[in-house]
Amino acid sequence: MSPLPVLRPTPVDRLPLIEQARRAVLGHEGALAPLAIAPWIERSWRRCLSSGQAPQQAVGFEAVSAQAARRAQEASRPLVLAARPVLDQLMRAMAGTRYFAILTDAQGIVVDVNGPIDRGDRRADLIARVGVDLSERAVGTTAIGAALTELQPVWLHRGEHFFAANSVYSCAGAPLFGPHGDCVGMLDLTGVEAPERPEFKHLVTRSARSIENQLLLGRPHALLLRLSWPGGTAGGDSDGLLTLDAEGRVLGSNLAARQMLSLSPRTAEGAPPLHCADLFALPWQMLFDGARQAAAALEAPLWSGLRLQVLPLTREAALAHDRHRAVAAPVAPMQLKDLETALIRKAVDQTRGNVAEAARALGISRATVYRKIGRPGRR
Repeated sequence: MSPLPVLRPTPVDRLPLIEQARRAVLGHEGALAPLAIAPWIERSWRRCLSSGQAPQQAVGFEAVSAQAARRAQEASRPLVLAARPVLDQLMRAMAGTRYFAILTDAQGIVVDVNGPIDRGDRRADLIARVGVDLSERAVGTTAIGAALTELQPVWLHRGEHFFAANSVYSCAGAPLFGPHGDCVGMLDLTGVEAPERPEFKHLVTRSARSIENQLLLGRPHALLLRLSWPGGTAGGDSDGLLTLDAEGRVLGSNLAARQMLSLSPRTAEGAPPLHCADLFALPWQMLFDGARQAAAALEAPLWSGLRLQVLPLTREAALAHDRHRAVAAPVAPMQLKDLETALIRKAVDQTRGNVAEAARALGISRATVYRKIGRPGRR
């Protein structure tokens, strides 16, 4: 006999389970069964308790000083500009749900809002104001405070908020990471007495990644590398993105690239810059030559022994690529050996047949040049 399927509680069924968890943790009644809340929620509740907060306290939703709000907005201007086109698309996806978007800085200060905010509803108006402090220390457990503390996407419904007064809200949140991997803010989707929408956790995560990509691409760079695993199609929203300066130094990356290349966040002041030659086991100039020749994606070896599909693009080409990628036909990746041969032949041509000079420019031996272009070597 096959086992009976596990029945998951519906959103309506979850409310009494959440209340049971509140009594166990916040009412100190103890739990006879596993709590029906995520572990990070319990951690947040306990942090609030340890800081002296009480669940029945009134919540003020206080704004920071005008000077502090201006500083937060100014510091977050690149983030706000990068987020606006993404938020416009997000509102199309959420049309009819009565949820709206809140963008905060890394301290939880609201720097922008977007969507159908009912200003006649004080509960919505209180939280959707630029300059309001929505950090955990100010308003207890929320998607905003949790995302900034846990540094992961979260979903929070009604009584899962620490303060009882916040149980009218349901919200999803995701942290936003800058080009160096540091947290620069978060994106929140909130509804007031709205139906539970746990799928918003996926939506807010996807939107956060798009904002991060826009933030990275908006910074000056000489070359963009779009990264994907072999077999994929470079140019999609899931690409790893790596930006380089004209000397091949890494200027920034998105989360996907950091995961593909095992890069750690580089937030320390004065940290030595990482060079693309530290990542790819090939002459780094080949990436720039491939971009100038408008070559197809190539399969590039990493020092780990893995291979990535890399599409190198100049900044101008990257802008054109993004405009047309929705209708552009996918291109087959060029094998690394074919691109190597083409670039070596080009270097030899540019030095008017001087193999030694071409080899020095490419950082390879003369024997390699002779072998790649099929010409007998000199003894």
